[in-house]
Amino acid sequence: MSISKTLVELSEESSLAARTIRFYIARGLLEGPVKGGRGAVYTVEHLARLEKIKELQAEGRTLSEIAHILNSGPIEIAAPPSPWWQYVIQDDVLVWVRSDVSPWRMKQIRAAVDEITSRLQKP
Repeated sequence: MSISKTLVELSEESSLAARTIRFYIARGLLEGPVKGGRGAVYTVEHLARLEKIKELQAEGRTLSEIAHILNSGPIEIAAPPSPWWQYVIQDDVLVWVRSDVSPWRMKQIRAAVDEITSRLQKP
């Protein structure tokens, strides 16, 4: 493994297509060659960065997440969204219920919502 590499050598050693490497450079995931033009030169740092990109992709990270991690450190991933049901009892009363509860639990919740509705509608 030589210290300076051509795009072809970098592509072979990283097992990534040259067009993918160019795409990563365009997206800011990878710095351009240390020497540009027809005789562009890449270094072992380029190879290490490509290996890190592949590792983060294997973890399921998106390219924008990877760019953020590589350029400014790790990011916190928010919890995945969960679906909710909204019951409007009256103009000033709303009840939110997660929709992924068991059918038995949903039946209990629905009965409670019906009870609250009937109590609030009485004069």
